[in-house]
Formats: sequence, C-alpha cells, structure tokens
Amino acid sequence: MSLSLEGAGLVHPNGHTALRGVSLALERGARAAVIGPSGAGKTTLIRVLGTALKPTSGRIDVLGSDPWQLGRGALRALRSRIGVVHQRPPIPPRLRVVTAVLAGRLGTWPAWKALASLLLPGDAVGARDALAALDLDDRLFDRCDRLSGGQLQRVGIARVLYPRPDLILADEPVSALDPTLADGAVGTLVAASEANGATLVASLHAVDLALKWFPRLIGMRGGEVV
Repeated sequence: MSLSLEGAGLVHPNGHTALRGVSLALERGARAAVIGPSGAGKTTLIRVLGTALKPTSGRIDVLGSDPWQLGRGALRALRSRIGVVHQRPPIPPRLRVVTAVLAGRLGTWPAWKALASLLLPGDAVGARDALAALDLDDRLFDRCDRLSGGQLQRVGIARVLYPRPDLILADEPVSALDPTLADGAVGTLVAASEANGATLVASLHAVDLALKWFPRLIGMRGGEVV
C-alpha cells in the first residue's frame, strides 16, 4: 500500500476543522484526482499526505510508514521520496532555472554537493531533460524572476519530477496555465508517474482534466470525502 488514511481529522489551533474522518487507500502506482470547491479541504489533504501537517486524529501510512512515529532521520528520508508540486512554487526569484530544478534533489545529496550545486550545476543535462518534457528547456540558464507565472509553475513541476520520487503530490499544479499547457503538464505528471511506478495524487479545479487523466476521482466538501 502506498497511501492509507483511516478516519483522519485535522483541527487547526484556531479551532477550524479542516478534515473530518477522511479514509482512503491507494496502491503503489495508483493515480487519483481530488476535486471539490474552494475550502473543501483539498490542500489540507495534500499537505497531510506529504507529511507537512500532522493529523489530530485517525491513522496515516505513507509509503509503508506512519511518518509521525519515525525519528528525525527516518522522517527526512521518507520526505526525500515525496515530491510536492505547489500552486505557487517556493522558488527564490534570483535563482537560475537550472539550479531551481536541481534543488529537487537537495534532500538526497550530502551538504557539500548541495552547496557546490549552487555555484556550478552538477547535472545540467538532467535538468534540461526534465524541463524539455514541459517545453521549457530553452530557459535553462535564465533567472526565475524573468519567467511568467505559468513558466514558473512548470519549473516547479520539473523540480519535483527530476529526482523521480515514489510519491507525487500536486496541489493545483496547473492553475496558472492556459488549457493547452495545462493538459500537457498534467500529461507529463501522469507519464512520469507511470514510467517510475510512482503514486500520483493531484488536487484539481478543472474536472475535465481530472476525468481525462485520472482513473479515480475523490470528491471533497467541508473537509470530508463525499
């Protein structure tokens, strides 16, 4: 089993209930789209599955482990196997595109290699290949602050796909893209997950994309699976 939640709930410190008794299970290599209106709990679910948020109730298993029963080193190792595509990628604007993509592997590299990569990209060919799948390889050495919002979003996708994670989580990964680019980007996520046998979970507003690319849809409303 790749992912499992049993009665997972999450209540924020201010008392707001973001998730209510969510249960679901996904086998390794499965693909699922999470759909629902704004405020339904989609982003919170993605963050729980990515171990960024700890449930306040219920049980969770991610890639064979309960992340919150692991030590610090084991939790870091688990997180290095998870790739998260953000709606607004947290990429410093002055960073070069090649460095932003290679940053996807910082969690698996020793500190000396991570620091050296900031000065001299250690795998420019690999970064270019990841960008080429998203029609962005011609911007390899540009600074990120020279990209449009849609281009930056595609760089964020390339950064996640570069290290070939076992679990890909995408939170509105194509919100800044036009329909043609959005379809291509989701297709790239699907192709990468299939090629590597990775599990893919994406929250999407575009139901047409969810229906086209994902064999399983999970509808949410008010923090619950409906």
